[in-house]
Parts: sequence; structure tokens; C-alpha cells
Amino acid sequence: MDTRRLILNLLAVNGDATLSVAAVLRACSLFGITENSARVTLARLAQRDLIEAVERGVYSLGPAGKRLGRDVAGWVRAEARLRPWNGQWIAAATGGLPRSDRKRLRSRERALSMLGMRELAQGLFIRPDNLIDDVAKVEKRLLGLGLDEQAIVFAISDLGQGWREAASSLWEGEFPAAVYWERTEKLMHWLEKAPSLSLDIAARESFTLGDEAIRQVVFDPLLPAPLTDETARHAFFQAVREFDAVGKQIWERFLNQISPLDALTK
Repeated sequence: MDTRRLILNLLAVNGDATLSVAAVLRACSLFGITENSARVTLARLAQRDLIEAVERGVYSLGPAGKRLGRDVAGWVRAEARLRPWNGQWIAAATGGLPRSDRKRLRSRERALSMLGMRELAQGLFIRPDNLIDDVAKVEKRLLGLGLDEQAIVFAISDLGQGWREAASSLWEGEFPAAVYWERTEKLMHWLEKAPSLSLDIAARESFTLGDEAIRQVVFDPLLPAPLTDETARHAFFQAVREFDAVGKQIWERFLNQISPLDALTK
């Protein structure tokens, strides 16, 4: 388990929440994370403004953490960002941008990936134009995710037949209906057995499974039919929302075991 993600996710459950060091150590212990590692991670997160101390031994999300949390939290409303596809595309041109800065390159690729964009030709990334946002809003979102300001974001009304076929195959095999149904069944099966688990096991497993599922939603390209099975995707997204609600209840009980002062509070 990544200590950084564990701490940020616990705080991101509610942007106004606070988490004590005691609660952090207790949560980390579930995953075999040492006290020293947890404290070092807290210090590094604070240095990067991802968390901040609100009083001695108590932390909340910092400015950078709140921005990150707001963006990731958007997964709950992912399907509300969609509209029927008219066959057009949104594109981002990055061909003239430098590739020598590996950190800059990773940030660029992550931003494009988070919006489901794939490389059609060298330096040309596209996705179906089935988002409710117009080009300006898509560009703003990409920049906020880490795309270079020098990148050009624009709409493509049509592609030639050869390119149209190539574009339609960019996501081939990535998100088949069977994968969505398998993920849905995995979450629902766990929810059925959850009441029989001890609180520690339920907390650990719900975090691990929930974190994985939410990341799958965050990085889902939100493709339209016929490029994906929208029914299967909707069932999976709904299962993740149900799982997340149960997981939050489990973690609230787990943290409240420590003491009222050390729990996740508002």
C-alpha cells in the first residue's frame, strides 16, 4: 500500500475533515506500514502543501491536496459529463513539445490519459467528442491536470476513412463489457460477505478494493457506443458508488474506535 495515497484518500473522503497522527498510525498499521514511514510521509506531504497542520498532531488537506481531491472526487459524477456522440473528436497536438524533461512528459501523458485521449499519430491525441464540455473547457481541464500550456486543443469534425478506422481501434480491447461485468461482480460479492468480516479486515479490504475501483473509474475514457458497452460501464460505476458508501461507513467506525478526539472529524 502506498502510504501517501492512503493518507490523502482518508482526508479526501471529506475536504473539511481532519485526521490525527494517532489515526494515521492506526490506519497505516492495517497495511504493515511502520510508524517511522508514516511520520516521514506526513512531513513530506506537509512540505508539498498537500496536507497542513491545523493544530499539534492534527492534519487536514492543504491547498494542493484540496485541488487534487476535488479533481479525483469528480469520479462520482463521471457519467453526468457525457452527451450523445455525434461522430466528432476532441484533439490535442503535442508534437512540438520537448520530451527531454521526463517529469514534464509524465505529467503531460497522465493528463491526456485521465481524459481518455490516445495517440492517433505522432504528437496527436484524440478522444470522441462526447463530453458536455466544449473545447475551451476541455483545454482548461487538461491544463489543470498537467498538460503543457503550449499544447493545442481543438475539435475535429471528421476524419478520412482510414484515419476514422484507426481512431476507432485506439481503445480496442481496453474496456470490453466482460471486464466491466467482472469488476462489478467482484465488488458486489465483497459487499455480500462484508457483514461477516472483522472491522480491521473490512477496513483493509474495503480500502484496497475501493481504491482500485475508483482509480479504474477515474482513468476510464468514458467512451460512447459503439466503442464500449455503456450498459456494462454504468453497472460498474453504480457498483463503485455503492461500494464507496459502505467503505466510508466502515472507515468511520474504524477511526472512531481510537477515540473521539483521534477520529476523522469535522
